[in-house]
Order: sequence, then C-alpha cells, then structure tokens
Amino acid sequence: MAAPPKTREPEATESPTRRGMSRGFAVAVGAAGVILAALPFVGGEYYTGVFTEILIYAIFALSLGFLLGYPRLISLGHAAFFGGGAYAAGLVATRLEIANVLVTLAAAIVFAALLAVVIGLLSLRNTGIYFLMITLALSQLVYVVSVQWQGLTGGSDGLTGIPYPDFFGLFELDRLPFYYFVLALALGAYFFLRAVIGSPFGQALIGIGTNEARMRAIGYDVRSYKLVSFVISGAIAGGAGALWSYHTGLVAPGDLNWTWSATGLIMVIVGGSGTLVGPMLGAALVWFLDTGLGVYTERSTMITGAVFIIFVFFIRGGVVSVFRGIGRRINARSGA
Repeated sequence: MAAPPKTREPEATESPTRRGMSRGFAVAVGAAGVILAALPFVGGEYYTGVFTEILIYAIFALSLGFLLGYPRLISLGHAAFFGGGAYAAGLVATRLEIANVLVTLAAAIVFAALLAVVIGLLSLRNTGIYFLMITLALSQLVYVVSVQWQGLTGGSDGLTGIPYPDFFGLFELDRLPFYYFVLALALGAYFFLRAVIGSPFGQALIGIGTNEARMRAIGYDVRSYKLVSFVISGAIAGGAGALWSYHTGLVAPGDLNWTWSATGLIMVIVGGSGTLVGPMLGAALVWFLDTGLGVYTERSTMITGAVFIIFVFFIRGGVVSVFRGIGRRINARSGA
C-alpha cells in the first residue's frame, strides 16, 4: 500500500460549530452508554434481552455503515461475514466443545476477515453496480455452501444448542453478563472505527469516497485501501454474527442470506450514511419497526418499508440529520 501523503487533521478545518457538534455526538454516545449500562436495573430481564438484540444489530449496521459511508462501497454481501462469523463461533462451540469467549469470538472474527479478503479480492476490481452484484453473488455462494455441506453446517437445519460463552471456565457470560459484554463490544467497535476514521488511513478512505480518480492520480493505491477497509468491516460483522449465535443459541443458513445484507443497508440509510452513530440509531429504529411492532401487527414489514421510503425521499441524511437539526436550533437559540 502506498504511503499516504500528509493530510490535514480534521480538527484544523472544522468550524467551532461543527467541532462543538462533534463533541456533542461523542458526549451523547457516552451518555447513551451510561443509560444502557443502567437499563437492566430498571428494565428487567425482557428489556435486557431486547437491547442485547438491538446492540448486536447496531454492531452489524456499524460495520456496513463504515464501508458505505467512507470509502463509499455499497455491498450486498455483508451477510456472508455476519453468518460466517456465526457459523465459525457455533462450530467451535458445538463441534470442538470450546466455550471460551476469546477462542470462539476470535475464530469468528478471523474467519470473517479471511472470507472478506477472498470476496474483496474478487469483487474490488469492479465498482458501482458491478461491485454490488458480485458481492451479492459471492455471498449467495457462501449461503449455498452452508445448505449443501450438511455434515459440517447441519444443512438447512443449521447448528443448534450453541451455549453462552464462558471466560476460561471461571464464569459464564449468560443473560446479564452477556448484555454487558455486548454493550462493551458495541462501544468498543464504535470508538475503534472512530479512531480509524480520524487516522491518515481513514482520511484517505474519505478522499477515496469523495474523488477516487483524484486519489489514484496523486499516488494512492486505492484498491489496497478499499481491501483493508473491506476486511475491517467484514471482521466486525463476523464478531456481530458470533454474538448473534450466542444470543439465539443457533445459527442457520438464513443468517447468510442476502436479506440480512439488505436489512443492514436499510439500517444504514435510515440512520444516516457517512456517520458512525447513524447506522447504530438506524439499527434500533429498524428493530423497533420490524420486530417490535411485529408483536402487535402483521403489517410491521409494510410499515418498515413505508418509513424507509420516507427517509429516502425526504430525510436523506437519516435519523442523525434530524438530531443535528435539533442541535443547530438549540445552538442558535443559546447564541442569540
């Protein structure tokens, strides 16, 4: 990978208002973390389970949002990494009978990263709709393998009886400890990607997403930068898949299907592409519309589709743009 030319630090070019809003977002994320940490004590077991699921959705959406928002790679193959990670963790836990969270989670992340290397090398020669279709095709190939390789994956029945992980046999990460574990990983993934974006590597990704031809002309190895970002994104999605297998106790071919990728894209677009907080907010909103409302009405999927259309046509900045608008108004009034 070619060494990037020196780039200006983002803070040096930001206006005081924008810098203040960025800090405001960081404070809001910290406050959300505190609220989520207190949730089990006020919400009970049911809401602990609900927010565990939402946080896993959020990590998956965050991984796809990083890819879509910065190097501007629109992938319909992200389910391969999510499901691949889930299968890797499930196989280690059920076939090898190793429940250590560090082993199963590492297996999921490494497998998803390797899968991302293969898919990235095959797909990143193309751009736009061709890249999207190749990632979709390769992801569906992984899906077919999971169905056909019955001896390893359990075929269409998948793997069942995946236990909650433990920590070197000292204690089991079940329910409440598992919730905090997922929360810690969600915050860790957010701050990790935030650091990546703030680095020279991340600034190069932003440049590639803004004007790829110009970045190539000034000497950047654009394809290598894209591949590294693709692998980082795939590895995080694989970690989310492992958490999903612990949470549900099973993994099935449906976790590799393209519908997971499409759902992830909806989360990113509804939440706000080009940000890290947006996809996580979008994950929560999509969960509420699709799964939460599904308890009360059979039309939850239709409602989710209608909300998605509204965001595409009228609120293209996503949920995060709504909060930014509110923030600007508050700043304007306080400065008046």
